[in-house]
Amino acid sequence: MPLADHHSPYSIDDTSQIVTPALVVFQDLVERNLDEMLRVAGGPDRLRPHCKTHKMREVVQLQLQRGITRHKCATLAEAEMLADAGVRDILLAYNLVGPNLERAARFQEKFPHVALAVTADHPAPIAALGQLMHQRRRTIDVLLDIDTGQHRTGVAPDAGAERLYRLLADTPGLAPGGLHVYDGQNHQVDLAERTAAVMQVWQAAASLRDRLVAAGLPVPRIVAGGTGSFPVFARIEDPALQLSPGTCVFHDAGYGRIFPDLQFTPAAVLLTRVVSRPTPQRVTLDLGYKACASDPPAGQRLVFPQLADAREVLQNEEHLVLETSQADQLQPGDELIAIPRHICPTSALHKQAYVVVGGHLAGAWPVAARDRWLTI
Repeated sequence: MPLADHHSPYSIDDTSQIVTPALVVFQDLVERNLDEMLRVAGGPDRLRPHCKTHKMREVVQLQLQRGITRHKCATLAEAEMLADAGVRDILLAYNLVGPNLERAARFQEKFPHVALAVTADHPAPIAALGQLMHQRRRTIDVLLDIDTGQHRTGVAPDAGAERLYRLLADTPGLAPGGLHVYDGQNHQVDLAERTAAVMQVWQAAASLRDRLVAAGLPVPRIVAGGTGSFPVFARIEDPALQLSPGTCVFHDAGYGRIFPDLQFTPAAVLLTRVVSRPTPQRVTLDLGYKACASDPPAGQRLVFPQLADAREVLQNEEHLVLETSQADQLQPGDELIAIPRHICPTSALHKQAYVVVGGHLAGAWPVAARDRWLTI
């Protein structure tokens, strides 16, 4: 099945130098997604996109070129990648414990020109981080992590949150940086239902903010939402609100199914080759779960645009077996495009992504922050 099809968004005129299974990024589609992200947000100043999906300096630089200067990440390696790419305002939206407390201080020393903020939801790490920063004669912004109902991290936006935020303000070495409000549980397919759920989250967070401000505490920012709730939060007019979508930069088949209202296109796909034809109805590909995230469960991990009826019947470390009525059209060496249902952990499985521009292979981008540790 030829990939040099100029009617397809995934046309590649020469695949001979692509070693499969391969992560392939179509830069034209990435740029289209970034422009759509800007359109939804209403401008770059409202955005703080998450880099956990791509983990690539080159994508960050495309965002910086569009005036998106504030960014979000989940690991110190991602923070270092962002700083190396030229970002000067970074939120590490992950509660720091253990060696990561010291690593945050070392990050500040290595990148003194970067404003690094972190999150917290418990008095013990708050005290430890404050003591460390005070000893170093430094200050770091800390956002209070709010539990929006996912019950993964954070504190409920109640009187306990007010006391914890006051603790942030009173701890030497720390500055109260606002609220972090991630609602990853809001996956309602119906936009009206999702809107109602997101607005409940916002109203609780905004009410907490208003109480904190009335008590004389600064709340300079509310970093809110993920890709699914992004369009809903984007309709809210509030100068403190910063929008933090992430997956939409690459998009994937999973979000395309859950959020049909989003106008993004999968821009990072997997190129795979047929390695065997074990039965008349089966095709075996070189696309095991070492190249494709094993999330969601087996049988639901990929979409094949060239094989509408493809069914995943077996996946091992280096093999994926499909059953399809079009099996007789495929032979060993033939190539297929696979769209991951979850691109974020799939990106992290690859050392680099081949980059296609205008249908031509243009080089490769390192997945620079897929590791937990770079130099800090």
